Amino acid sequence: MIDQAETQPVHKGLKKGLYLLPTSFTAANIGMGFLAVLFSLRGFQVVAVDSLKAAAYFDYAAIAIGLAILFDTLDGRLARMTKTATEIGVQLDSLADVLTFGIAPVVLAYCWGIGAVFPENSTFHGFGLVVLFLYLMCGAFRLARFNLQATRPRVLIEGTPKIDKKQFVGLPIPLAAGLIASIVHISPVSLNVYGESLSRFYGVSMLILIGILGVLMISTIRYTSFKEFGMGRQKLYLILLIAAFGMLLWLYSQYLLLFVTATYVAHGVLFYLLGVFNFKSKSETAEIVD
Repeated sequence: MIDQAETQPVHKGLKKGLYLLPTSFTAANIGMGFLAVLFSLRGFQVVAVDSLKAAAYFDYAAIAIGLAILFDTLDGRLARMTKTATEIGVQLDSLADVLTFGIAPVVLAYCWGIGAVFPENSTFHGFGLVVLFLYLMCGAFRLARFNLQATRPRVLIEGTPKIDKKQFVGLPIPLAAGLIASIVHISPVSLNVYGESLSRFYGVSMLILIGILGVLMISTIRYTSFKEFGMGRQKLYLILLIAAFGMLLWLYSQYLLLFVTATYVAHGVLFYLLGVFNFKSKSETAEIVD
């Protein structure tokens, strides 16, 4: 009888290090989520005393979430490029995303806007807590559905169609968190400094946006994944794109992050509406022909 240990591949040296590389980026993702929560709480602690100091903390939290998006993108791409993807890596990545892109942006939005604007006993404060909790639940459900779809060919019954890897089903939670963080990054001063009426307007608008992001995450709207971009012959273009994006990010981070995240969130909705419109037009044409 052959020992099972002898039949398993042994990863030593460089190969073993490659397996640790994606996990290191996942750990960095978790670290950024941890720092984002701490910076948000620290900003909320001093927001009534020193609004400028609080704004600096909120900006740090938003930047931490932005860096986490970078780390989250790199860990999956590195795992695919080096063929070192593991089941535990997939699960660890999802747990990291719940913290960094679920809890961290919720805490940031509360400390920067909802908690700073609406009194604790007010109706809007309670409504804000409900919206933020639903966003977190939608994000967790989105991640659970993604994991199920990723393992569907191996887990579910034979004959189940494979998921198109070129597209995500529903808005990815990192981009939803990225839009919230980019708004704070472009205007890190807490919403309570704009006066009572304007602050309440901004606070309600932020809650509406967060609610929309939650709905988009659990929707069936398709979003481009870009997973295959940069693979094969496109590696040179990916390097050039990263270099250009890094320079623009260094010079115009506030505007660039908001533009990229808002464009990505909107493009799925736009394509969905165009698809519905085209379907209706074809149906009406078919009825006229009949």
